[in-house]
Amino acid sequence: MPTLIRLIITLLFLAGLVYAGMFALVAFVEPTPKEVTIRIPQRDLLSGGQPALPGQAPAVEEPAAEPATP
Repeated sequence: MPTLIRLIITLLFLAGLVYAGMFALVAFVEPTPKEVTIRIPQRDLLSGGQPALPGQAPAVEEPAAEPATP
């Protein structure tokens, strides 16, 4: 029984150290904001709103035919 109590106390102590470390990070570390740029390939922009699946060419819409004049 003393070994079980010693194990529980050790685990509680380690959990307390983890929580103390998390509290220290929250209290003392200030994140620095930075600008993020995400590049989007042109083929994804021109795919007509349909996602291009891997291994498949994006769907390309055919241009509308102009009416023939008599």
